[in-house]
Amino acid sequence: MIKQITESTEYLQSKGFDNPEIGIILGTGLGQLINEIDIIAQASYNHIPNFPTATVEFHKGKLIFGKLEGKKVVVMQGRFHVYEGYTLQDVTFPVRIMEKLGIKTLLVSNAAGAVNLNFKKGELMLIDDHINLQGSSPLAFKGVSELGERFADMSAPYDFEINSKIETIAKNNNIKLHKGVYASVVGPQLETRAEYRMLGIIGADAVGMSTVPEIIVANHLKLKAAAVSVLTDECDPDNLKPVDIAEIIDMANKAEPDMITLFKELIKNL
Repeated sequence: MIKQITESTEYLQSKGFDNPEIGIILGTGLGQLINEIDIIAQASYNHIPNFPTATVEFHKGKLIFGKLEGKKVVVMQGRFHVYEGYTLQDVTFPVRIMEKLGIKTLLVSNAAGAVNLNFKKGELMLIDDHINLQGSSPLAFKGVSELGERFADMSAPYDFEINSKIETIAKNNNIKLHKGVYASVVGPQLETRAEYRMLGIIGADAVGMSTVPEIIVANHLKLKAAAVSVLTDECDPDNLKPVDIAEIIDMANKAEPDMITLFKELIKNL
């Protein structure tokens, strides 16, 4: 993996990716942030050596380097998921590349279902902690200790200081922002009524199919990390309706301006 990381990093450096400070993973609900970036260089995933390729139809597939609020950022426009057939090492490979390019902070967005019934669709949730239900770890491979501490500490996977700044920004901009625990499952099927009940019992406030692997690797690499979910549906096991993916995407789009405000203001203050 070290050889692959070096190859990918050198390719991007040759394309003008020059010491970014902040890495951003644009999940559902943050795609338009690209329009706010002064783009300096970009590379399609299928051109980057050793990179996976995004296969979800509403996820783009580009790595973008530029300036946002005066800071140099590298942005994943489209992410990878275990449900696409990738390994956890594939899913998190781009985080390792961004760290090698120079980032010290990783910011992540995603779409999630609200398990906590006090949370409503269209609102945002700052991730305070998580539960990994993806069945394995992105650190569970031979030679991981050559890339960082094998037994990565996860007592505070989401940076307290950054989270505090995000909460202040939300308050100052009248953005409704919950704080809670995100459970990450494999997918791509959505949950049954019994599974939603289980998630509530074990302490999850929201559920999705991403983010946790990337956050684990960010902590492995000693990066500061933060993540925000767009709550796109309400997961009430006693009143569960068939899922409408179009409605989920629409809800993510409606929440997007608030998400962009949070990320832009945060980057300005980092």
